Amino acid sequence: MPSFDVVSKVDMQEVDNAVNQARKEIEQRYDFKGTHNEINQEKDALVILAADDYKLTAVIDVLKGKLVRRGISPKCLDFGKKEPASHGAMRQRVAIVQGIDKEHGKEVVRVIKESKLKVQAQIMEDQVRVSGKQIDDLQEVIQLLKGQDFGIELQYVNMRS
Repeated sequence: MPSFDVVSKVDMQEVDNAVNQARKEIEQRYDFKGTHNEINQEKDALVILAADDYKLTAVIDVLKGKLVRRGISPKCLDFGKKEPASHGAMRQRVAIVQGIDKEHGKEVVRVIKESKLKVQAQIMEDQVRVSGKQIDDLQEVIQLLKGQDFGIELQYVNMRS
């Protein structure tokens, strides 16, 4: 029976490359001269430290631009609250979201079932498996899901016939 998986994965190597490019640009930009701004990468998160709130926003914009150029959607970023750091600086933690949580998984399954296509969808840990008798139905499901906005970036992998 043909099937495919709906996943939400982020290529961490590309995130690392984008962070390095953003760091270089921040070091060279005139509006950041003489201030302490940095992006620290942890396992599944980034910690952004900037001299003030304006600079924090500018650093985030630079980072988002670099991520988009590397083919990573900003939807995978979950911004924590801004918090003050020492010497009037601002810090913000940005989690990198991997996988489809239960809430988003239920929403994807609901959309597929409402489409009345002859396919079955089931949540399997952090992904959704869609299977059906015809590959055309599966391709229609992919097009349907691409037209929806679930608030997370979705990829369609493991197409089997």
